[in-house]
Amino acid sequence: MAVTADELGTQDIKKLLIKQAVPSSIGILFMSVNIVIDTIFVGQWIGSLAIAAVTVVLPITFLISSLGMAIGVGGGSILSRALGANHKEKALHTFGNQIMMTFLLASVFVLLGIFFSDEMLLLFGAKGEIMKPAKEFFYPIITSVPFLALCMMGNNIIRAESKAKFAMIAMIIPALVNIILDIIFIKYMNMGMFGAALASAISYFMCFVFVLWFFVFKSELKLKARHFKFKIPIVKEITELSFVTFSRQGVVSILAIILNHTLYTYGGEHSVAIYGIISRMLMFALFPILGITQGFLPIAGFNYGAQNYERVKESVLLSIKYAAFLATLIFVVILIFAKSIVAIFTTDPIVIAQTPEALRWVFAASPIIAIQLIGAAYFQAAGKAKKALLLTLSKQGFFLIPLVLILPNFLGIFGVWIAFPIADILSTILTGYFLKKEMNTKLIQTNDGLL
Repeated sequence: MAVTADELGTQDIKKLLIKQAVPSSIGILFMSVNIVIDTIFVGQWIGSLAIAAVTVVLPITFLISSLGMAIGVGGGSILSRALGANHKEKALHTFGNQIMMTFLLASVFVLLGIFFSDEMLLLFGAKGEIMKPAKEFFYPIITSVPFLALCMMGNNIIRAESKAKFAMIAMIIPALVNIILDIIFIKYMNMGMFGAALASAISYFMCFVFVLWFFVFKSELKLKARHFKFKIPIVKEITELSFVTFSRQGVVSILAIILNHTLYTYGGEHSVAIYGIISRMLMFALFPILGITQGFLPIAGFNYGAQNYERVKESVLLSIKYAAFLATLIFVVILIFAKSIVAIFTTDPIVIAQTPEALRWVFAASPIIAIQLIGAAYFQAAGKAKKALLLTLSKQGFFLIPLVLILPNFLGIFGVWIAFPIADILSTILTGYFLKKEMNTKLIQTNDGLL
């Protein structure tokens, strides 16, 4: 049964978190399975070089489409708090402005991507033999990015409305469509990288169709023409909070550039393919933790807006507890079955030999990452953009990028893999400090709200 917006402020936090997190987790699982199976199909039916090409191209498309995700998360925080404070008109204007911002910005960046495709591919690491398959994959998929951006934006608003099951379906549809079309285009029609890209492009469009259907027929947010008109205060607030998520994706893209170049320098195309497998596993294996984080956001945002600070505290602590338990289980599975997992993706003996150790190191600190993810999400849900930005960027921006630049000079390719758990530990310590301070001194009930 779906959760209504009002129930976010009254229902038991444990039940709420399960109702919100389970559909989010399932949706992320399907999206992750889609990415993993896509990589398996490409690796088994085209080759390990194709995995390297996908590893280069996807950060470009995700960077552009993450504009939609950023605007969705930032605006979703505003919308949740507006609904919690019973400011329905502000919620409607926020949503209308989000749609316009997403479409316009994504379209501009797509045009830039098309005009400067060669330069962009080289920047993201399409060196040597990687360039040819990367180009084949890039052009069909880049034209579909505005649809993906609108899907990402809309999905966050669906969750902000507490309609987590519909958000889950919106993530399942493109996954199923992409897998089916991959089999048709790559295996049976022998369309290679172009077929893989075409399958992804069509799946993004189908997701957009479902999201559009939801907002027309199922959403509580019934927009009128006036809601699409830009309101400067709302645009400014969306931008400030969206900057947190987009900056994170921007830093992830910078990290991808540095990683791809570093990996190519120290290990050639094979090392880029190895990281392609690891990056897919990072999203796939951590899906329940990411689902809890997404389920936590509307609960914390609504209750923060309603000034139910004890419920906010409870949601933070429960989310960390559940996410930490699941992350520990995931780490144990990776530790034991790393070699078997890698063999699913490719038959390349070099990749199979080198990936398991790298995979174990990258996941080494995963049991503690719940504190970092939930802590950063809390500050975003509360509308505290500066702290949210600081903590969101801490792992990749402040720690991982410098470590990837420094450690390989002394440790070679091993320096890349060991950088991941070190960055996890440092960013968790930083987030834990700010979150504990917030819980003990700021997140308390007063007549005027937060101190």
